[in-house]
Amino acid sequence: MSKLNQQACKPIPESSPALTAAKVADYLKELPGWAIDAGQLTKTFPFKNYYETTAFLNATAWISHRQDHHPDIALGYNKITMRYSTHTVKGLSINDFICAARVEALL
Repeated sequence: MSKLNQQACKPIPESSPALTAAKVADYLKELPGWAIDAGQLTKTFPFKNYYETTAFLNATAWISHRQDHHPDIALGYNKITMRYSTHTVKGLSINDFICAARVEALL
């Protein structure tokens, strides 16, 4: 699995820059199905039913809590769309990719 999911999120100072486009492209190679949409790291996960959808939501909430890095989540009956970005850098940071990789490891 990805080396990203073996890392832990760290606080990012507000003076830090967002990741470069080249670094974002490198990290995206480790996250099949994820894309950049409106400056956010995004993926929609399909499920068979509401129970599976909410179970996945709860598992991702645990990851977010443990990593202290939280996505925007849109919940539907049989799908979840997750969007990561880092407010302090007004763009993407390594923490977005670490959390996305940890979410991928759930499946």
